[in-house]
Order: sequence, then C-alpha cells, then structure tokens
Amino acid sequence: MTARLSGLDQARGVALVAMASYHFIFDLELFGLVPSGTALSPYMRGYAIAIAGSFLFLSGLSMVLAHGVGRRWPAFWRRWGILVAAAAAVSVTTYFAFGAQFVFWGILHIMAAASLVGIVLLGRVPAWGLAVLGVLTLAAGVWLRLPALEHPIFWITGAQAARPVTVDYLPILPWIGPYLLGMAWAQFARDLGRPTMPQKICGGALGVGLALLGRNSLAFYLIHQPVLLALVGGYVWLLDYAP
Repeated sequence: MTARLSGLDQARGVALVAMASYHFIFDLELFGLVPSGTALSPYMRGYAIAIAGSFLFLSGLSMVLAHGVGRRWPAFWRRWGILVAAAAAVSVTTYFAFGAQFVFWGILHIMAAASLVGIVLLGRVPAWGLAVLGVLTLAAGVWLRLPALEHPIFWITGAQAARPVTVDYLPILPWIGPYLLGMAWAQFARDLGRPTMPQKICGGALGVGLALLGRNSLAFYLIHQPVLLALVGGYVWLLDYAP
C-alpha cells in the first residue's frame, strides 16, 4: 500500500466505524433498548444514506485507482467473485434471521453490480461523462417510476413505486450514482495530475487503526453485525437474569 492510498484506507475506515454505529442503534432498537422507529427516524435515515453513499463513492474511486488506464481482469474477477459470494452469504443469513424481510439487494449486491458497470465504462467514458451519468442515475432514482417494473423480479432497479419491506435495500437507481461519481472524481484528478485523496486523514494510532480497518473492509462488514448482536443480546440476557 502506497502512502498515496493510505488516505483512501482511512476514509474507508471512517465509513466502517460510522456504519457500525448505525447498526448498533438498529440492534438496540431490535432488543427494545431504544424507542421503536429510532433507526428509521429522519436523522438516522439521513445518516445511513450518507454512509452508504460514501462506501459506493470510495468504491468507484478505487476502481479507477486499481486499474489505471487498463483493466486488470484477473484481479477484477477475483474481487468480484468474493463480493458476490459475500452478498449471497448476507442474503442467506438474513433470510433465516428476518424471513421475508431478508436482504435480497443490499450494499454488497449493489457494489458487485456497480463494479460490472464500472469496469465496462472504465477508460471508455471521460470523467465529465461519468459525472453526468452519476447525476442522471441519482435523479432517476428519485423521479423515475415505471408501472411495468412493479413485479418483484425488477425491484433491484429501484424504479418501482413502492419500497420493498426489507432490512437493507440499495437498488441500482439511485445507488449506482455515487459509484459513478467516485469514478469521475478519480479520473478528473488523474487527468489534472492531482491526488485523488489526501495522503492521510489523521496520524498516530487512530490513523493506523482506521487504515487497518479500511484494508479489511469486507471482513469487518461481515463480522461486525454478529458481534454487535451478540454484545447487545448478551447485555439484555444479563439484565433479565440479574438479581
């Protein structure tokens, strides 16, 4: 990992900590330790949107940095396969945990889909074109509603009228938008000969810890929620059995 990329690792680390804090609130609500609806309040919903958007923006930026002006196909397919496997694991696990509200299209699913789009557009669409596409997809996610796409098989598009009832849902529209904007940012910076990220966000032990999280983002994502659930559930169990 070069010094130029350490800032990116730390940015991912910050996003991971923010994500874990949101999921902690969700778990507190799940066990009845905070009022019902807390995790879906306007403030918390905005917080979750900002976190997910930052992950996708950084993923798009990473696509450009990882491949440069070409395509490293073996590395791409290896990472894509890991993403797909992890997304499938999340879907299966949440199906057993939440039933019909399972995660059929969450953050890992949209990252895998966006990666396919990104690798196709990489080097073929200029930075300004990626920026325009990013803005258009964001707008389409807000305004586009097609009656022909109401069937559940099309819910991954996000163009249907009603939001599915699921614990996590990031459809292609508008969520591919931040990914494309991340790609655009990286290409603009590269074209101008500028760094895409600061060398580091912070120093010391905090900076080292955030960079370590960022370098292991997928592993942290997969294990943090079971750990949080075990901690909160264990606390509730102790409360129930405390003298």
